[in-house]
Amino acid sequence: MRAVLCDTAGNLVLQQVRVPEPTAHQIRVRVKATALNRADLLQRKGKHPPPPGASPVLGLEMAGVVESVGQAVTRWRPADAVMGLLPGGGYAEYAVLHEDMAMALPSNLGFAEGAAIPEVFLTAYQVLFLLGELCSGQTVLFHAGASGVGTAAIQLAKQAGAKTYVTASGGKHGACLDLGAELAVDYRSQDFAEEVLRATDNRGVDLIVDCIGAPYFEQNLRSLALDGRFVLLSTLAGADLAGLNLRTLFRKRAHLVATTLRNRTLEYKIALTQRFAERSLALFQSGHLRPVIDSRYALEDVEAAHEHMRQCRNVGKIVLVIGA
Repeated sequence: MRAVLCDTAGNLVLQQVRVPEPTAHQIRVRVKATALNRADLLQRKGKHPPPPGASPVLGLEMAGVVESVGQAVTRWRPADAVMGLLPGGGYAEYAVLHEDMAMALPSNLGFAEGAAIPEVFLTAYQVLFLLGELCSGQTVLFHAGASGVGTAAIQLAKQAGAKTYVTASGGKHGACLDLGAELAVDYRSQDFAEEVLRATDNRGVDLIVDCIGAPYFEQNLRSLALDGRFVLLSTLAGADLAGLNLRTLFRKRAHLVATTLRNRTLEYKIALTQRFAERSLALFQSGHLRPVIDSRYALEDVEAAHEHMRQCRNVGKIVLVIGA
């Protein structure tokens, strides 16, 4: 089968590799589409390697058709349309995953739309509700609001009855507001802490989800309400803090947690997947949730797709179409 790997220099290589064989509790899927994530760019740099035992092939999610099942599989049959989160292996014509990690593709969505759901919606669900404990009537500040995870988070928070404020470049504000954000702040020209405090009558927000890191840390603490939760998802703009006064955390009685999804246990990912599927899949079928697709590329054009993400041009997901 064709698959995309990266060589020791970080170059993408489309090559022929062996079709993976499913174990007893796995299904093999004929991949129709996969999608890009920031982790893919980091993996190319050697900064986000796959977990032990995972495929070295790039790609953390996919949608396609079940082609074969392991001997102990009971949930799926060949020809079922599914989507799912992967520890690796999505940029390929076939992928394997545990049967409990697969979700049924909503009948009103195509494979490209299905491939744009697992990583970002599961990540957003985890940080908003499992870690961030977001509830109806509360407020959340989500950075990179026009990203794949950001567009998912805006919709999930809205469905939960919460208000979402986001940061994004000015040209992406309309997309965020259309999805349900209450406020969009241009991180290039505005002080987001001032805008958040103005919008909340100086109270601050109940939850902050940040993927930027060190440059936003002080403003984040200014934006946080008393007893607020602060979930650090990534450090895309830097991880080193100079001159941090930890007393600010005490003054806010802040709850600070750092998280990542890729290196979680299979059991954790299964529980997350099942909880999300039970509570949210019907909302895709009804149209209350939708994957936001920025652009679609053929697998052969994967380098151009990566460059599009690298330049932060996208609003929502960049999809690689693999099968017809």
